[in-house]
Amino acid sequence: MTQVGEGPEADSRPVMTFGAPTVGEILADRYRLEEHINDDSAGRQVWRGVDVVLRRPVAVVLRYPGGESATEMLNAAVAASRVSHSNLVGVYDAIDEGTRAYVVREWVDGAALRDYVGQRPLDSARSTTVGHAVASAVAAVHATGMVHGNIHPGTVLIATEGRVVLADARADDDVTPEADIRAIGAIIYFSLTGHWPHAEAGEQHLPDAVRDAAGVIAAPRQIRAGVPGYLDELVTDLLDPATALPSAEVLAAELGRLDAQAEVDATMDAAFYDDNPLGFTSAPVDPPRPAGRKVAIGVVALLLVAITGLLIGTRFLAPAGAGDPGSPQATAGPPSNAPPANNQTPITLTANNLRIVDPDGNRSETDGVQGMVDGDANTGWKTERYNNRPNFGGIKRGMGVLIDLGDARKAQIEVVLSAVGASAEMRVGDVDPGANKAGDQQIVASWKAVGERYTDHHGTKMVFSMQDPGRYVLIWITSMPEVDESPARYQIGVQEIVARPL
Repeated sequence: MTQVGEGPEADSRPVMTFGAPTVGEILADRYRLEEHINDDSAGRQVWRGVDVVLRRPVAVVLRYPGGESATEMLNAAVAASRVSHSNLVGVYDAIDEGTRAYVVREWVDGAALRDYVGQRPLDSARSTTVGHAVASAVAAVHATGMVHGNIHPGTVLIATEGRVVLADARADDDVTPEADIRAIGAIIYFSLTGHWPHAEAGEQHLPDAVRDAAGVIAAPRQIRAGVPGYLDELVTDLLDPATALPSAEVLAAELGRLDAQAEVDATMDAAFYDDNPLGFTSAPVDPPRPAGRKVAIGVVALLLVAITGLLIGTRFLAPAGAGDPGSPQATAGPPSNAPPANNQTPITLTANNLRIVDPDGNRSETDGVQGMVDGDANTGWKTERYNNRPNFGGIKRGMGVLIDLGDARKAQIEVVLSAVGASAEMRVGDVDPGANKAGDQQIVASWKAVGERYTDHHGTKMVFSMQDPGRYVLIWITSMPEVDESPARYQIGVQEIVARPL
């Protein structure tokens, strides 16, 4: 049972004997040592113990001598004790006796990820669950201004009751938040393949990733059949030094959406893992986890979304005359300050002229583009449901639809939405930098807002006028109406887009 991790720098270290602890010894008149579990990569001993005051099991991470040599361990423990999160191991005490120093923390009755994957790699659903839990823990650490610095299959623990937790933070000055986020990608890679994408030394090293002649790591799908394309792409991007990284909070939210569907689909076969059935689902986490979002990163549709669409169809997509104030037909109409009606022949738009812009996500909400230009207000594109706040759960600046008008021209853009209460504006640009996350981020950072701006709009039609010629238009949505009250969930759909020359 690995109760603290052999980090990427693991090597063989001599075992010190001066001041060595013994079974039955009570430290600080409180913590009785019961069993020596292992020695970690930094030369520390890990013991299972008992808090004789509170009568609960604890893990004791002990090194000797203490003093200056234990400063990093103690500082990391003190910092970690200030962060409370369901996916982080709780730190109870940190003591320096001079001849030795020790950290007392939560005992996790289970095993490390390295032990589970050593039997057999996990499937995509369970790998997503592990990645989600680790990302959520890292997001909580980063929110305090700290970094973890030791994310490794030996520090990711899976409790027998199903909890996935991260242990053994370190306080090295050279560790960056970006290194933590890339390590999350490495954890998912290891879960899927059984290979660790960072070189290690020593007897306890993990199997190295498969590499080509140039040293490039093989993608998970090249190693193992059945890995979904969206997960393969996500992991590959996280491990690619040339790819810009999301924050830990955004990554945790994205994995949370994927994990939400994995929890619906996955059941655990205990025999699959011999005498150590994994049997876990993700523990509750702090970042918002919108329900019903598609698992795919890219163009992958879920049956769950289709079913949800049928259930809410009468609310969003009611036929004309149904009297529902949220339907496009019942409430469509420009606000009092909208531009006058434009009767010019519409500019021909097809699905090839549209794409979704999602700079803070993984561009997974891209289905339904064709429905925005098919002349039917009962079809269209919609976001998934976001929890808690109308501004995309507080985890995104917004989402939008990019329109390519074919050439630079003045135009009026009519947008029919699925419900009232949205906020949006129009932005324009001369060049589409690319249908990828980097391109989306460049658009939002550099394209300027022009014309009308709608805030909590009382209608479902928005009309935007572009008085100066331009080729590319972004309808940028920043907040959505509430569609469920308990819990509060927010969503918007774009049912139809019509562009006319000015």
